[in-house]
Amino acid sequence: MKILIVRHGDPDYEHDSLTPKGRREAELLAERLSGMDISKFYVSPLGRAKATAAPTLERMGRTATECEWLREFDAPIDRPDVTDRKMITWDWLPQDWTGEPLFFDYEKWMTHPVMARDDVGAQYRWVTDNFDRLLASHGYVHEGRIYRVEQANRDTLVFFCHFGLECVLLSHILGVSPMVLWHQVCAAPSSVTTLVTEERREGIAILRMTGFGDISHLYKHGEPPSFQARFCETFDSPDERHD
Repeated sequence: MKILIVRHGDPDYEHDSLTPKGRREAELLAERLSGMDISKFYVSPLGRAKATAAPTLERMGRTATECEWLREFDAPIDRPDVTDRKMITWDWLPQDWTGEPLFFDYEKWMTHPVMARDDVGAQYRWVTDNFDRLLASHGYVHEGRIYRVEQANRDTLVFFCHFGLECVLLSHILGVSPMVLWHQVCAAPSSVTTLVTEERREGIAILRMTGFGDISHLYKHGEPPSFQARFCETFDSPDERHD
């Protein structure tokens, strides 16, 4: 089985939609995906993910199953440097999170006092439990760090979602703390991450990531990647965001 995780196109967060650039990205993505043999589409309930999926679904005459748990990861916390409001879980200053050994531990990251105080683990498990149930319905049952194969197949599943949520799924699949993924990888808008099952012994599989954050559909048409996934390369960059 193959899994494609697609981040939405360049976002208009104020209106939960796409910018004109994001709409161009979605069209180029549709050109890429419509040439593939895709078994099933799943989509976040948020507008920017739906708008990204729409051109692909229209080209292929298909529909997508909407999954509430595919919405952007929603577990606000008290970030150490911000005292007047809750912040998203997955945007800490490097000097704060890298000094905490627990954040590098897949088994223990959610036990850190900041995470435990707002029960971030419950939200994480809600997402990953739903993901596991969905994969089980396609023949792959998650057990520990492997998948028990009940019905081997070469189906391709596509998930239109969000960066923070994508990192939660990859954390669960790969056995890596999401804090490392949230802060040290970059999946640009409309990018495609690919995972493929490997069943080297009958009935036992893992998911291997064969590509992360691929935006070749943009490069093919000379469309530059959005900067939305990143922060300033150097502190003195006036046109690149710091926060």
